[in-house]
Amino acid sequence: MRILGIDPGYGILGWSIIEKDFVMVQYGTITTEKGRPLDDRLLDIHTGLKHLIETYHPQHVAMEKLFFSRNTTTALDVAKTIGVIILTLKQSGLDYCEYTPSQVKQAITGYGRASKEQMQSMIKKLFKLKDIPRPDDAADALAVAACHSFRL
Repeated sequence: MRILGIDPGYGILGWSIIEKDFVMVQYGTITTEKGRPLDDRLLDIHTGLKHLIETYHPQHVAMEKLFFSRNTTTALDVAKTIGVIILTLKQSGLDYCEYTPSQVKQAITGYGRASKEQMQSMIKKLFKLKDIPRPDDAADALAVAACHSFRL
């Protein structure tokens, strides 16, 4: 069973494809060019995500839940991105689950306030990788997918 993990963002969207038994299939990012109009960037995200779904055929999707504390403008643009993600998933016949950052940290490390370094170290061990996945957005997407796998 394949799980698509998503770390939402409109500049960099992290994604991962894993098997339920913690085998990493692939991970990466969908990046959009800074300075381009947001609607063009959202279309790029839709196109990239649709391509991933058509290529890897996931049965489950897990996404990190939006969290922000300061910059509401950024949060609104990320919320628009999440809307595009959800629309793309629904058009592809896929449901999704959302997990807060603390839920992901709890599932991966056993501690809901784990540091980024602790998370990355556990992801490396969990998936038996040589190196910590880069960029951070892709590592976060692996963590979200792993969290969902634990929940299944």
